[in-house]
Formats: sequence, structure tokens, C-alpha cells
Amino acid sequence: MSSRLSFEQYLQNTTDQVTEALKEIIPVHWDVPQSLRDAMQYSLMAGGKRLRPLLVVAAAEALGAQRTAAFPVACAVEMVHTYSLIHDDLPAMDNDDYRRGKLTNHKVYGEATAILAGDALLTHAFYSVVQAGRKSGVPAEALLSIVEDLSELAGARGMVGGQVADMEGEQGMTDIEQLQYIHLHKTGDLIVFSLLAGARIGGATKGQLEALRVFGRDLGLAFQIQDDILDLTGDEQKMGKKTQSDVNQQKVTYPFFIGMEASLEQVRLLTQSAKDALGRAELKDSSRLMEIADYLMNRDH
Repeated sequence: MSSRLSFEQYLQNTTDQVTEALKEIIPVHWDVPQSLRDAMQYSLMAGGKRLRPLLVVAAAEALGAQRTAAFPVACAVEMVHTYSLIHDDLPAMDNDDYRRGKLTNHKVYGEATAILAGDALLTHAFYSVVQAGRKSGVPAEALLSIVEDLSELAGARGMVGGQVADMEGEQGMTDIEQLQYIHLHKTGDLIVFSLLAGARIGGATKGQLEALRVFGRDLGLAFQIQDDILDLTGDEQKMGKKTQSDVNQQKVTYPFFIGMEASLEQVRLLTQSAKDALGRAELKDSSRLMEIADYLMNRDH
């Protein structure tokens, strides 16, 4: 392109392309029950920021890779994220009626189909990762590392572990270290994964991967603290869900522990720390990742 897209154009363009790819994510020739296909697509197409796919694409491009090579992995992480939301909303977990302004999956398709749709999305994510090799020639060694990272960061040591800690924390959390553990794993680990995966597609060095791991960790924590803040101050129309839900469910948050002003300052400090780490990564072009960090710090939904 002769002229560089604005960040808003880049964001919209990437989001639209990921959404189009997700529409075709289950091969049409596969014999899949229509109810399952519909339930999977219902939550995949329910909107959302597409933050994790955006980070996969931006990290790959920051190392000089083509975005088409990153799309199968970008779709994979969005499927894992979506499965976690479907399960998170279930009566046994957070018991939510709405997600992104729409009825939650189990409210439309029933609990059993919602659970199975989540299971199918998680499983299909690994199939999608492999397609980056089949379609774009991403080396098998890179794909192996991506699968290993996804298994770790989405599983017991990562997102699922954070979810369990979150459920247990509702029964009486006493210190901010517990809350930080939840945020780092329930939310942060998939953000770390997205950056590492994109970087691996771009052939990152060990040093670049480590710098991006720190960038993702600090960015993920800042992102979740911002969520805590927005649950108290956000606009329900923009958020697409009820605000004050943490208060109503008696969940402890960063503002509960350290107050609103200190929470806002934490978001600022963590974002700066993330950007400092990104500067150490010595990527070909880290400008889009820098813009994403600023965008997340200043978001209102």
C-alpha cells in the first residue's frame, strides 16, 4: 500500500478479515449437526473486540510475516476465547443472560448444546493452527511450539487455572496477590499466547519471544484492571452487558482493593512497562503493537 492506514482503519480492516475467516472456519463439506454448527457460529459472530486475533496478526507483521499466514492461528485463539466465554456464562459458573448485548449461548441453544459448542470450538482451534502450515507454509517446528503454548496457556496452568481461582476467590479473597493471579491467567495468558504465536509465525528469536512475553503479561494485566474499572464506570450500551456485575456478584476487584485512582495509575504504569519491553524486542516494526497498547489503555468498553 502506498499510504499507511490509520490505526482505526487497521483495527477495522483486521477485525473484518478475521470475522470473515471465522465464518468459514468449519469446512462446509464436514458432516456436522446443524444445531452444533449454528451454536458455534452464534457466539463466534456475537461481536467483540477481536483483540487476541489482532495481536496474533500484529505480532506476525511486526516480524515481517504476511497476515494471511497468521489468520488460521488468529482464528484459533478467538475460538478458544469464545469457548471460554460460552462456558463462563453457564449457570454453574457466572450465570449470565447476556454477552456483548445478545442472549448468552445457553439461553438460545440450551445448556447441553452450549457446553458441546464450547468443547467443539476448543478442539477445532488445534485443527485451525495446523492449517497455517497446510495453507501458508508455516514451518512445522513453529506450529509445534504454537500448539505447545496454546495447550499450556489455555489449560490448567493458564486460562482454566485462572478461571478456577476466580470461582474459588468469590468465596472470600483476602489479598491482591490472589486477584493478580486470576487476572494474569484467566485473561493475560491468552494475550501472551497471541503475541508469542504471531511472533513464531514471523520467525522470532528467543530474545524477541521473551520480550513479547513480558509485553503480553503487562498488557494483559492492564487490560483486566481496566475491565475492573469499566465494570464500575462504563456505559452499559457500549459494554454490551450489565455494569456493576462484579459488585452484584460480590467479586473483589482492583478498585475494591486499592481504590479507583490507584487502579487507573496501575493501568498507566503497566502499559508503560509493556511498551518498554516491546522496545527491547527489536522488531522490524513495532508501531502497530505500540498503538494497540495505547488503544487498550484508553478504551471505554
